[in-house]
Amino acid sequence: MPLKSFRPLTPTLRYKTVNSFDQVTVDKPYKPLTEIKKKCSGRNNRGVITVRHRGGANKRFYRIIDFKRDKFNIPGIVETVEYDPNRSSFIALVKYADGERRYILATINMKPGMKIISGENVEIAEGNCMPLKNIPLGTQVHNIELKEGKGGQMARSAGAYAEILAKENKIVHLKLPSSEIRIVRENCLATIGQVSNAEHMNIVIGSAGRKRHMGIRPTVRGVAMNPIDHPMGGGEGKTAGGGHPVSPWGQKTKGLKTRNKRKLSSKYIVRRRTK
Repeated sequence: MPLKSFRPLTPTLRYKTVNSFDQVTVDKPYKPLTEIKKKCSGRNNRGVITVRHRGGANKRFYRIIDFKRDKFNIPGIVETVEYDPNRSSFIALVKYADGERRYILATINMKPGMKIISGENVEIAEGNCMPLKNIPLGTQVHNIELKEGKGGQMARSAGAYAEILAKENKIVHLKLPSSEIRIVRENCLATIGQVSNAEHMNIVIGSAGRKRHMGIRPTVRGVAMNPIDHPMGGGEGKTAGGGHPVSPWGQKTKGLKTRNKRKLSSKYIVRRRTK
């Protein structure tokens, strides 16, 4: 998927790049599969800001995606490939033989008219969904379940895929995009192929206004604040901070491990992404 660049008529346009959307076929979603998405601007149920620098994004509808792919042995045809403002990858509208339509994550080569199917023993083809135990070694898969029947949770963002490395004792070894190797039960479903829009990671935002449309507000440096607002604020003239970088509440922000030890899934990780 090539990116589109601009002639440098302004300083912003010199570096700005956008997606060419060559794979996208329509510009409006299928209305029965959309929901109103309420803005929260980083606030929790008590109205307290828990995630800073959020707010003011363009309005968007949420597209209901079928991550479970549980219409087994019913063939479907891809009708459209669409842009989804809620995720980095494109989505595809599939019409099944029984007349039902569902959205799924589009693969990198998915086009209208392409046939897909989910089942126990189906063809090894891009877009088809089946249990990991029936997929050959070395195959690229995405939208992988961690718990049987729960729906895909891994490798769902643009350009993502996992590679099947080995199978033993009803366990499948997967190499994730981060180079981490993780084990998953063989009955968990996965979709064959790589997620669409692989060039997403190379897009250059280019302007502050474009960032505001995405709902991301400006971030002020701690050293530019007053002492009452930030531990690194204040001082006569410019200061170098004087200590380890911290958050406004004093927590170290570079290298401090904040992962919840009680919820670790270390037993499923064979090799970590960091050596």
